[in-house]
Amino acid sequence: MAAPSSSMHQHDLPHVLAVDDNLIDRKLVEKLLRNSSCKVTTAENGPRALELLGLTSGGQNSMNGRSKVNLVITDYCMPGMTGYELLKKIKESSVMKEVPVVIMSSENIPTRINKCLEEGAQMFILKPLKQSDVKKLTCQLMN
Repeated sequence: MAAPSSSMHQHDLPHVLAVDDNLIDRKLVEKLLRNSSCKVTTAENGPRALELLGLTSGGQNSMNGRSKVNLVITDYCMPGMTGYELLKKIKESSVMKEVPVVIMSSENIPTRINKCLEEGAQMFILKPLKQSDVKKLTCQLMN
């Protein structure tokens, strides 16, 4: 893999875990985040995300020294575990509760948005995700 052209080293970049069951959406989020100089790990569902974060019952963080996650961005509607349920699990965890969680959804449902924000989501973004949304996020991360 080619070294990033910026003067920042890979381990200094914000590390984002992107969770979406839709491959195309996941690739888009990954691309936008990489364009904004983020290191990205992707997961196709909530349980996989929890596994990567080390929040499964075994408690093993499968990132194994691959640097901690600075932000989780997740789709709301996913089979098995919604983004809201994932958010709750992260916020219940003593080790991960400080990590900002951003929820994305293609549906603009105010009650759902409020429920997520009340549960501790950093932001609720409507899909399709745009580069400007990601810029806003990474600015918040850096500060």
